[in-house]
Amino acid sequence: MPHRHRQGLPNKAGSHDVHGAPLGADEIAATRAALGWTHGPFEIPADIYADWDRRAAGAALQSDWDARFAAYSQSHAGLAAEFTRRVKGDLPANWADTVATLYAKTREQAQTVATRKASQLAITGLAPALPEFVGGSADLTGSNLTNWPACTAWRHAATGSHVNWGVREFGMSAAMNGMALHGGLIPFGGTFLVFSDYARNALRMAALMKQRVIFVYTHDSIGLGEDGPTHQPVEHLASLRLIPRMDVWRPCDTLESAVAWVAAVERKDGPSSLVFSRQNLPFVSGGIDPAHIRKGGYVLAESAIGKLDVVLIATGSEVELALKAREALAQSGVGARVVSMPATNVFDRQSPAWRNEVLPAGVPRVAIEAGVTDGWRKYVGLDGAVVGLDTFGESAPAGALFKHFGFTVDNVVAAARTLLTSHLKQKD
Repeated sequence: MPHRHRQGLPNKAGSHDVHGAPLGADEIAATRAALGWTHGPFEIPADIYADWDRRAAGAALQSDWDARFAAYSQSHAGLAAEFTRRVKGDLPANWADTVATLYAKTREQAQTVATRKASQLAITGLAPALPEFVGGSADLTGSNLTNWPACTAWRHAATGSHVNWGVREFGMSAAMNGMALHGGLIPFGGTFLVFSDYARNALRMAALMKQRVIFVYTHDSIGLGEDGPTHQPVEHLASLRLIPRMDVWRPCDTLESAVAWVAAVERKDGPSSLVFSRQNLPFVSGGIDPAHIRKGGYVLAESAIGKLDVVLIATGSEVELALKAREALAQSGVGARVVSMPATNVFDRQSPAWRNEVLPAGVPRVAIEAGVTDGWRKYVGLDGAVVGLDTFGESAPAGALFKHFGFTVDNVVAAARTLLTSHLKQKD
């Protein structure tokens, strides 16, 4: 295939020499001669400049738009104000009330559901206040649950609030970036977490461009079950957390899911990845101030016996496991605090005082998450313990897989006890 961008170079056209190295003065001079280009470097000929200079035309178009919008504002003040709000990216005046109602309802219902369903409940609670919401899914709406009762499908003949993207993870994500760049819309779209790989470039660009785009990922771990290791994300949480400016939330219940959605909507300087489970998870954060959850990491349950011997850090479906391990440890005289950390990079932005309060220095730590372990060394230290998964999954029911890979109360308790024994030896 000819390299069209290399045509016109007398000596180097069609070769690798023009791809990654300067042409050099001789080849530049020869190319100028071959093209008949006599103008100096960075000199734009007057006729070309005139053809490309659109400042006057642009100013006229802007002036015309301003005049038309001013007239529109006089006759349709409410609609004009709403248009201005959406284009600026501001949230509606009733937003605080909408959020408070969502949190109160979530606490009152205290549902045990999959967090993908918790996500849908949050969308349903927020959507009436956000006509700029545009949801969707890459051919997995019935699994991702990114629709809501009042949404309408976008079709060729009619606009709507929900897009059926087809099997186009990258296309969906790139198009959402475009919507956010245009302004006036808050786009979100879903797929399985393992398929975030297909959208990687668009995710990175959303973060690089600091756009408010919400990526919804469900079926977040080996809890996916029988679909097997090709569909079970292992390294994906860690890799998403490595993208600068990407906030990654993996909530443990309906309240954490609601907080994650509110945080993603309120954030105007970057994208968010919201990661949800396939399997049901219990409601555990009812007594927690949502403002604490919003910090990305907080104390969910203090030691049940007064003293603090070890901190158990967990996310998502593993928070329930940490709470059960806390109870088991207490029965044998070990005081364990449970820290839920639904958004590690949000936690990292908190004040040193908050981080030190949640993770006090000198107390051994065990992290628990159904994914690769390396990233958790940042929080537990080289001397800490991580109950994780540094291999691919297997094809089996979710419960059997969690047991097979060591996500059990007994294994967490054993990890904590081994860590405490090692910690005591180091002190001696």
